[in-house]
Amino acid sequence: MLDTIQEFIKKESSAGLVLIAVTILALILQNSFLTDFYTNFLNVPLRISFGDFGLAKPLLLWVNDGLMAIFFFLIGLEVKREVMEGELSTRSQVILPVIAAIGGMIIPALIFSFFNFGDDFAMTGWAIPTATDIAFALGILSLLGNRVPVSLKIFLMALAIIDDLGAIVIIALFYTHTLSLLSIMIASLCLFVLFMMNKMGIVQKSAYILIGIILWTSVLKSGVHATIAGVLLAFTIPLYSFSKEGNRFSMLKEIEHDLHYWVAFFILPLFAFVNAGVDLKDLSSTALLDNVPLGIMLGLFFGKQIGVFGFSFIAIKLGIASLPQGSNFKQLYGISILTGIGFTMSLFVNTLAYNDTELFFYADKLAILLGSFISGALGYLFLKKIST
Repeated sequence: MLDTIQEFIKKESSAGLVLIAVTILALILQNSFLTDFYTNFLNVPLRISFGDFGLAKPLLLWVNDGLMAIFFFLIGLEVKREVMEGELSTRSQVILPVIAAIGGMIIPALIFSFFNFGDDFAMTGWAIPTATDIAFALGILSLLGNRVPVSLKIFLMALAIIDDLGAIVIIALFYTHTLSLLSIMIASLCLFVLFMMNKMGIVQKSAYILIGIILWTSVLKSGVHATIAGVLLAFTIPLYSFSKEGNRFSMLKEIEHDLHYWVAFFILPLFAFVNAGVDLKDLSSTALLDNVPLGIMLGLFFGKQIGVFGFSFIAIKLGIASLPQGSNFKQLYGISILTGIGFTMSLFVNTLAYNDTELFFYADKLAILLGSFISGALGYLFLKKIST
């Protein structure tokens, strides 16, 4: 199990470096003479059709609605595996990261709401600073090597997974628009078929993928955000099955392993590339002091660390949970600072909340980048200092 976790952390660390590179590239393209090329790239029209039925969207939406559904599918697989036999399978393992994740969502949301209460449109972004980007956070931790106990890395990984699960619930409950009853009925039928396939021991991946595509299309048309289809599909994938020869194997782990590199090194970098291109040319410094960007930055940097560490500290002192093995409160606080790295997940929620409006002159996206950068830099420096 420890080798598997170390391999996971190594992959996420490398992915974090790739995300940094593509973010810088997007910023350069958007703010140079190549801005038209970048904009045209985002709006390349793509259409997939079967007879009279078709889906036509610009590349930006195919990434946000389509490829990100695969990302959430991977999250769903990770959550199911961790709950059934991993780091979230027992009360003692799950209690501290669950409490920490709850605190890390409540306090940032409250800080954002403090600045934006009364503005109905601005308040739709309350969930933006509640997310943690596991790739970036583990990437920072990898730079510290053995200075940070493995138990704290596992804690951060579990917290981020629970954080992602919280984001899924938030998206389903608060970012769902007008519903189509017919599409929901088709999606429900797809789910029923998938669960029956699981119960019947069907192990053909192609069958799950085919029904999964129909599920994604129906959810997309239903008014519920399409990424939820990825999570629903993941929960129907069998953890363990038997082949025709009678050999026991894990379809879920095979798919998770096959997808991980694609998600870490293609889907998330492409998402960051098409969403992180903040136009800085007409952005004034005062724009960052407006209520929305200020709520995002302070929510990410102060809200996440106060929520994660504060809730964890109280739970440990009350005897509800215990410190990760071999760690101390200073190290736990350093990890809490790193949870303020929202980046890809915060950008994703931002696109749902504000639909890429230019009302904030890109200050909302820049606030995500700055809040994440400050959290990552100060978290790294703090952990390095206390470890020397």
